[in-house]
Amino acid sequence: MPVVLLVLGAAIYSPAKEALTKEAPVSKSISFAVYKGGNYSSEVYNNTSAQINIVVEKVNGKTRTTVWSKTFDAKLLNQYPGIEDALSQKVTVPNVLGNKEHLEVTYTLTYNSKGSELRMQSGTVVSGDVKTDKVDISI
Repeated sequence: MPVVLLVLGAAIYSPAKEALTKEAPVSKSISFAVYKGGNYSSEVYNNTSAQINIVVEKVNGKTRTTVWSKTFDAKLLNQYPGIEDALSQKVTVPNVLGNKEHLEVTYTLTYNSKGSELRMQSGTVVSGDVKTDKVDISI
C-alpha cells in the first residue's frame, strides 16, 4: 500500500510542479533614440556620414533568434537631429520567457569619411522583469 501512495503522490506532484514552474510569456518593448551627440557644423564633417544597423535577438541558452533588424540609411553627420528631435523607433517582442530568455540589442555605427570607414559596435541586454527599455544611440 505505501508503494501505491508513493506512486500516486509522485504522479500528482509532477503536474503540480510543472504548473508552478511554467512561466507565462510576456511582451518586451525597446525604444531606440538616434541623435547626434556633438556639433558637426565644422567643414571637416561636410564629407563624413554615418549609417546605423540595429539588431534585436532573443536568446535562450545557446539559441539566438533575430527578432528585429533595421538599417538606417547613411546621412551626413550634420543631418542627424539633436537629442530633442531624435529619430525614434519602438520595437515590441512578444512571447519572451523572462526566466529562460532575454533580449540582446547590438548596433553598429559605420562612419565614412571620403572612403575611409570606421565601425563601432555596442549593445545592451534586456533581461529579467524589465518589460520596457530605452537604448540611446549617439552619433
